[in-house]
Amino acid sequence: MDAKEKQTDFIKAYLKPTLRQFGYLTNSQTWWKSREDFHIVINLQNFSWNSKEEVNFFFNIGLALKATTKDNSKPSYHDLNILMRQNGYLPINRCVHDYHNKTGYIIKTGSDLAKFINEFQIDFEQNILPTLDDLNTLEDCINYYQTIPFWGESLRQQITDLGLR
Repeated sequence: MDAKEKQTDFIKAYLKPTLRQFGYLTNSQTWWKSREDFHIVINLQNFSWNSKEEVNFFFNIGLALKATTKDNSKPSYHDLNILMRQNGYLPINRCVHDYHNKTGYIIKTGSDLAKFINEFQIDFEQNILPTLDDLNTLEDCINYYQTIPFWGESLRQQITDLGLR
């Protein structure tokens, strides 16, 4: 199985069912979970230089305020008011491992898919998804993102400008 086939298998056999289990809806390579005033959005993005031998990809993860979302039945990457890659939600010791470098995840033709999924599972199921699940209100979002330079103040300002608070 080449790297592209392995990524497809990973998405179909692990990623989509896992995100569905966590309550996310999907459209293509974008998943979202809706809250009262916002959507939590996860978007898989491939790099343009990918080949059959090596696939590199990352996740755009963030919030889309319903007040600014073009279609609330299907929020997209373009609706995000807060946008960070997966590293922004991971502890430093998880930002680099055998299947993850500074830019994202890597699957090669020689990669062990079961080991890749195990490492990915630690990143998403033990770190990213629990963090996102704690974001239930705009106040939760403000409290979480205020510790992150630029994004906390940006979110607070957008919420104020939209009269949501």
